[in-house]
Amino acid sequence: MGNSIEWIGKVPNGWSLNRIQNCIQEVKIKNNPIQTTQVLSLVKDKGILLYENKGNQGNKAKEDVSEYKLAYPNTMIVNSMNILIGAVGISDYFGCVSPVYYVFKEKDNSDIRFINYIFNTREFQKELRKFANGILEIRLRVSAADIFKRLIALPGKEEQHRIADFLDMKCNEIDGLIEDIEEQICILEDYKRAVITETMFSEECDCTKLKYVGSFQNGMNFISKVSDNEIPFLGVGDFQNNMVLSGREAFSSIMYDGVIPYSALLKNDDIVFVRSNGSKSLVGRSVLVRDIDFDLTYSGFCIRFRKQRVDFDSKFILYAMWSNKFREVIDSYTRGTNITNVSQDMLKNVLLPEISLHKQLEIVKKLDVVCAEIDNSLLEKNTQRDILCEYKKSLIYEYVTGKKEVI
Repeated sequence: MGNSIEWIGKVPNGWSLNRIQNCIQEVKIKNNPIQTTQVLSLVKDKGILLYENKGNQGNKAKEDVSEYKLAYPNTMIVNSMNILIGAVGISDYFGCVSPVYYVFKEKDNSDIRFINYIFNTREFQKELRKFANGILEIRLRVSAADIFKRLIALPGKEEQHRIADFLDMKCNEIDGLIEDIEEQICILEDYKRAVITETMFSEECDCTKLKYVGSFQNGMNFISKVSDNEIPFLGVGDFQNNMVLSGREAFSSIMYDGVIPYSALLKNDDIVFVRSNGSKSLVGRSVLVRDIDFDLTYSGFCIRFRKQRVDFDSKFILYAMWSNKFREVIDSYTRGTNITNVSQDMLKNVLLPEISLHKQLEIVKKLDVVCAEIDNSLLEKNTQRDILCEYKKSLIYEYVTGKKEVI
């Protein structure tokens, strides 16, 4: 073993220390005059995909892409504002990407696939974090200049090819297993929503609009500041597949030195919706807040619903918001558009079965039992997926740092 790098440790003999600027170069060709309207998207853990889909293809095609950057097959595309969570991938397409992305191509001494695997290691991402800038934690940006200055360990190009080929094969195998598990998770989630829908709406009854049951309020837009004041905070990242969140450990926090209005604090039995997100599947998702004895605020990307009628149970309302009936309402507003947000006006017109409180509690009790069984299966599947994801990350790190050799 020879030299060392902090985020790697000892570097194998025969490997050289190189700054990234000696291994890749940035492609800065603007799509002006227009050469392509095919927009590429970078999806974490999925790589580079064509943006087009049935829901928003038409609107995206009308977008001005003259300031976008051209991307070519076998180039590495990096999201400058999400690089710290692995938003990087190799493109198989000719297209264009938003100016927030970097486009890199390999130099003669490197295999772009090997470099891409380095960028996908948590250890290298932690190294980059030291040089990130930004106000919001979730949108920290790393400049191309700072990326280029970082040291990596590089074997000869033939060895890079061998390692990249091996990792391509192994990662494809792991990704196949993960995809199978994710399909099973989707089936379980669909089954859960179907059970909720059938139980909630199995009988004909009068309905009332959500606006007649409670009130709505958007969250605050927080800008994190240097402060000693840490505030419990419900952000979109806390939702995941949870239906109920309780206790301090269930929530994120934000450093904030301002005064948060009382109206921006959550109370027990509040229901919070995801108002805006890049993923349509997350828009409209809801959680119920319970067992909080501390000040808790929530993100500006959320809407809070607070029940005012005593003849409605909060958990009953939550189950209605997890039904397929609710999803159909949200989809009816956003179908055929690129809208990725809901408004208070949309939510106010959602219908709730208007039945006796006694009947509501019976339904909630029944659904609690059935959904708990489904959730246990979901937990098992999610654990299996997480183990495979961790194994994949460890595998990549071990081979791109030379700690293991391709035999």
